[in-house]
Amino acid sequence: LNRYITDKARIGHVMRFAANNHITFKEINEAFLRRFMSYLKGERKLSPRSVVNNLIVIRTLFNRAIKQGVVEQKHYPFGKDKIRIKFPETEKVGLTIKEIQAIESLDNLTTQEIHVRNIWLFSFYLAGMRVGDVINIRWSDIYDGRLHYRMNKNAKLLSLKLPEKVISILENYKSDKNSEEDFIFPEMKKANLKSPQDVLAKTKTATKKFNKYLSRLADKANVDKKLTMHIARHSFGNIA
Repeated sequence: LNRYITDKARIGHVMRFAANNHITFKEINEAFLRRFMSYLKGERKLSPRSVVNNLIVIRTLFNRAIKQGVVEQKHYPFGKDKIRIKFPETEKVGLTIKEIQAIESLDNLTTQEIHVRNIWLFSFYLAGMRVGDVINIRWSDIYDGRLHYRMNKNAKLLSLKLPEKVISILENYKSDKNSEEDFIFPEMKKANLKSPQDVLAKTKTATKKFNKYLSRLADKANVDKKLTMHIARHSFGNIA
């Protein structure tokens, strides 16, 4: 196993548990891993996510060793009816009405901070829209006082009445409107819509940028919670 070490700290846990610096892949079977998991939780006091991270390293080394012919597939201890790696659910705490009002009332913000706040509030007031849907909304999707759009995740068609606060947000972007088919927000204006890879890359870049600025907004509003685009969904759900 030593020759495949990529994460010394986590492999170190295996070596200490086995009390052997020359453990083989064949020795790391299901029973070994179950005892190892108990050891990490009990003696090492690791969190559920840290335990999972240790298992992922071992699984990665196994896959590499099998590919290189060092160990046979029959000795693989992961998969159906064996050791299954499940990521623990993380608690996502939504904002309260007072916390949202604190963010809304912030002043002396930069242009980018104002934009990101608009994006987050747009998502929140429209039932916690996913960020990929928000940045793909076009002016033509809004008519009769409602937003009509198809969710990217499951293709479900939704129609939502526009709250007054969303209408106010939209006013800030009308000056950049080139046509009814133009995107409301700027993040997708330069995307190659014929390339799914470019659309995905633009979405990831936008999400990362939004979350960075949201963290700043939370600090300025004295909100002691992790603020991300996804939290808009949890906040709406809790308050609704």
